[in-house]
Amino acid sequence: MTKPESIEQLLVQARMLIKAKNKNEAMEILGVAIDLTHAGLGDECELAALDLAEKVLEDIPEAALEICERILARQPTHPAAQFVKGDACRLLSDLPRAAEAYRTAALERPDHASSWASLALTSFELLDFDEAQRAVGRSVRANPRYPEAWWVRSLLQEWRGDFGGAQRSLAHAQWIDPVGYPMPPQLTNKQAERLVEQALNQLDPSLRELLANVPIILDELPSLDILLQYDPPASPLHVLGCFTGASIMERSLDNPWGDVPATIVLFRRNLSRMSIDHEELIEQLRITLFHEIGHFLGLDEDDLDHRGLA
Repeated sequence: MTKPESIEQLLVQARMLIKAKNKNEAMEILGVAIDLTHAGLGDECELAALDLAEKVLEDIPEAALEICERILARQPTHPAAQFVKGDACRLLSDLPRAAEAYRTAALERPDHASSWASLALTSFELLDFDEAQRAVGRSVRANPRYPEAWWVRSLLQEWRGDFGGAQRSLAHAQWIDPVGYPMPPQLTNKQAERLVEQALNQLDPSLRELLANVPIILDELPSLDILLQYDPPASPLHVLGCFTGASIMERSLDNPWGDVPATIVLFRRNLSRMSIDHEELIEQLRITLFHEIGHFLGLDEDDLDHRGLA
C-alpha cells in the first residue's frame, strides 16, 4: 500500500469515528496520518500536509490547527498554513489568534483577497472596525470580484448606519455569487409587530399581564455599549436580542419604582441575516422574543437552553 493510500484510509476511519462521536480516537488516528504526511521532505510533503488540514478542518479543527503549527514551526510565515490556521482558530472560537494568522497570511501574500477578507471579517467581529475597513479595502483591490469582500463591506456600512450603501454592496456580492450570498429575508414594521403580538398571545394570561408594561422594541443592530456588556465582547453579528433592566426575580419589594425599567429589544438585521427564508425569520424572531422574555422571568442561559430557547 502506498503512503497516500494509507493516509486516505486513515482519513476514512477518522471520519467514521467522528460520525460515531468518538473524537478522541479520531484524533489519535489523525495523529498517525499527520506523522505519515510529515515523514517526507520538501514541497510535496508540505502540500500533502495542507491538503490533509483542509480535509479535516470542518470535522476536527484541532487536528487542522496541529498540522498548520507543525508547518509553521519550520516556516513561521508560510502564508497558506497561516490562512488555514486562521480558519481553524475561527472554528474553535479563538478570534484573536485567527486575526493574527490571517494578518500574517495577508502581509506575506498581499494579492490574496481571501486572507484580507477573512482578516476584515474577524476584525469586525473583534470590534476593531478600523482594521476591518483597511483589510476589506485591500481585499477589494486585490480581487474586485471576490464576493466575501463585498459582503464584509456591507457589514461595515451597516455598522456606520449607511444602510443604502450596505444594500448596494450586498447586492454586488450576490451578483458575483448568488448562491453564497443571497439577499436576506425582510419583515416590515407592521409584519414584525403582528408577529410579536401573535407570539405574546401564545403565553399564559398571567405572564402577558406581567409583560404589559415591558416595551418590546425592534431595532436595526446592537449598539457598541450592548456588545461590550459581554465578556469577552460579543460579535456585532451574533446578538439577536437583549433584555435590559431588572428581572421579576430581582425586583425590590421595598422600592419597586427604584429598579431600572425592563425593556426587550430585537435586532432585525441580525435576525434577517441568520435566516434562510421568510419562514425561518418568523421562527427566529419568535424564539429570540421568548429567549428575552425568559431573561425577564429570571432564567439564565442554561435554563433557556434546556427549554430550547438558547
